[in-house]
Amino acid sequence: MIPKKKLWIGLFIMLILSPLGIIIPKIFNAQGPWGEWKPEELTRHLGYIPEKLLKLAGIWKPLFPDYSFGDIDSGFASHIISYALSGVIGIILIILIIYIISRLIINNEK
Repeated sequence: MIPKKKLWIGLFIMLILSPLGIIIPKIFNAQGPWGEWKPEELTRHLGYIPEKLLKLAGIWKPLFPDYSFGDIDSGFASHIISYALSGVIGIILIILIIYIISRLIINNEK
């Protein structure tokens, strides 16, 4: 199998599996998706916030906070759709960024 085909298969599998980040915590009555904790939630889990992490906490602003697209119905099914749609948009952005960077590198080598 060609490497490019493997890449597309891998991206497709990640896209299909992305809703598991919301489904699994819901099944186990977890507070939220694993590893996506705000500083307050991290304090609850660890008992403290690492100092450097606290400094970096406000730097990144998500495109779609809580994987939400505004005033879409807040039901569980619509939340899964929003989560998957966020994944699709993220994958498209990553592909575009990689494409642009690779084009710049190829043009600079000529």
